[in-house]
Amino acid sequence: MPLPFLTADRAFDTSEDVALPYEDHDQWRRPYRPGPWRVGAAALALLLASFVLLATMIIAFAGALPGAAVCLGVAALVIGAALRLLRMGAWVSREGVRRVGFFRTETVPWARVSVVRTVQQPVRWLGLPRTVQGQALVLVRQGGGQLPLLTDHNADFLARVEAFDRAAERLGAWSAEFAVSS
Repeated sequence: MPLPFLTADRAFDTSEDVALPYEDHDQWRRPYRPGPWRVGAAALALLLASFVLLATMIIAFAGALPGAAVCLGVAALVIGAALRLLRMGAWVSREGVRRVGFFRTETVPWARVSVVRTVQQPVRWLGLPRTVQGQALVLVRQGGGQLPLLTDHNADFLARVEAFDRAAERLGAWSAEFAVSS
């Protein structure tokens, strides 16, 4: 039985010096793995959702259907939040680069990208209001605006400097490949 999630991992493991490891560049892909902080937070949220679903079942068997409906709605919200948390990050395709946030997604076509570069600046620590000095990978638009794509202190790259450098190189390679040809 083929396991497609294992082949996706192999694309990251075997292509250390290949920036565009996939043949199909039309599909939106994240050019790096989600970090342990992001995956751990989503796993804890899904664990909480399983307990809420168990409570929903107990409440439904007890006969309080309005309470069970409320618990089911809370579980659905927690599951949706966990899935959105896993989806956050920078995604690339032949069309452009997409920054997926928790509440907002922004897509910039490669034709509007001026440069993708790494800068030293204050960055938010794990997305919280506290800022620390770190590196950020920013996309500079042709009109002059900047879009921060990644930081070395977010949930994907905290205490993983090599992974941040690889992701920055891969995003730069996507930019060099498609921003020039657009």
